[in-house]
Amino acid sequence: MNKEQFSLEGQDFIPLHNLLKVLGWCQSGAIAKEVIDAGLVEVDGQVELRKRCKIIAGQRVCFSKQVVEVSA
Repeated sequence: MNKEQFSLEGQDFIPLHNLLKVLGWCQSGAIAKEVIDAGLVEVDGQVELRKRCKIIAGQRVCFSKQVVEVSA
């Protein structure tokens, strides 16, 4: 499992679909929305179906054997 860190760099949150795109886990926001709709993304161990779910510091996102921990 590939584990990464992502810093919000002063922002309060990042929408889930944007995070997948910024990390390069999905080639576009549209693809990110599709994988979220398909139930393939977990936030803190729970399947997340909200594309614009606000990901904040301290949360962990998993997709396709990749994990990212979000920090402030």
